[in-house]
Amino acid sequence: MFAYPFTEKFEHMMEQTGDFLERRIGERIEGSDLEAPVLNGVPEKKIWYKVPLEKGICGDGSDYHVYLKKGTRNSLCIFFSGGGVAWDEFTAARPVTGGKVVTGQPNFYWNNLRPFTQIMNINVGITETGHAWNPFDNWCFLVITYATGDLHVGNRDYSYEASDGEKDVVHFQGHRNFEEAMKLARRHFPDPKRLLIAGDSAGAFAVPALTPEILEEYYPDCEDVTCFSDSGLLHFGEWQKTARDIWGAEERIWKPIQSDNIILDWYRSLAESYGNRLRYLYASSVHDYLLSTFYNAVHNMDYSTNNEVQQAFETQLRDLVRELKDLTPDFGIFLNRWKYLGPGKGAGGTVHTAVRKPYFHLKNDNEVTMARWLFDAVNDQIYDVGMEYLIPQEPGAAEWSLQ
Repeated sequence: MFAYPFTEKFEHMMEQTGDFLERRIGERIEGSDLEAPVLNGVPEKKIWYKVPLEKGICGDGSDYHVYLKKGTRNSLCIFFSGGGVAWDEFTAARPVTGGKVVTGQPNFYWNNLRPFTQIMNINVGITETGHAWNPFDNWCFLVITYATGDLHVGNRDYSYEASDGEKDVVHFQGHRNFEEAMKLARRHFPDPKRLLIAGDSAGAFAVPALTPEILEEYYPDCEDVTCFSDSGLLHFGEWQKTARDIWGAEERIWKPIQSDNIILDWYRSLAESYGNRLRYLYASSVHDYLLSTFYNAVHNMDYSTNNEVQQAFETQLRDLVRELKDLTPDFGIFLNRWKYLGPGKGAGGTVHTAVRKPYFHLKNDNEVTMARWLFDAVNDQIYDVGMEYLIPQEPGAAEWSLQ
């Protein structure tokens, strides 16, 4: 059974408080100058716009939108947003709410886009506008928002029994949303000279899964392409079955999945197809509180994290980094160990994602920011940061070295 951290009465009070705070933040954004304007016509430069997509749909059936910004350079970042994942009936029935986050209850994916979710998508980290410290300020951006729980690859409506016992449906239509978003990108950014295909959390998995489609269907002539995944690691033995039978993903998406490490399988397939035509980058914290929580939920039915689970995550991360380097020695790595200080059950863990958080501009122990590392990489200066955090401890084991 999934564990809960509070007495029932206190948990209920805290859940109400979390939901209240989320509503108030949403109300503060909605209808104010903080809310991104809806795009009508041609976008002005360096302004974020909200773009509703008529054929898009969120997991709960509500309206779907993306965010777009026209820069001053002909460089385009296609960014896949994160927001959890649902891999079975139990997880599908437990979407994210502010109250569940605060109380540490099982909450596995965002199933809609509400005013609150804007603060997770734009104007933070790499998406900040008007600040000299952001080297990507002048880039064009398409942020493909996420509210379907299917790593952006689903093509199926899935029936399940909700937590209240009622029958419900989640629309695993992430791939439909992706296609509609890319049509928008082609209209506004028809011929970029440089592409950065990036994503965090669930979006990190989408990067290797959907880069082939981006390059084949939408930007076949672009020769300057960088792929970057921030914080995508979750071992699960049924990924292929989930992608094929629950999400309804296309065969070219589920067939490369041959192990319990879905992001490694997708990057292996990508590297085999494109080789050195692309730049490859990966980032993570060493004891990711959220990914370790999800791993514990998958394997132990316990939606929590602790030192033991975080150590297991570190071992998995060490293996992933080694295997990504085996794909190509030029696979650039950025590691950090910034402590998680937020709500929920992340005590002792490190942060989850940095590219769209203030951490993007924070120096790690090596005095290097993720912003500088990523900007250098897209300009053909690929190196590793923080590899010493994963030096194997076994006697005689080979040590990592910084490039």
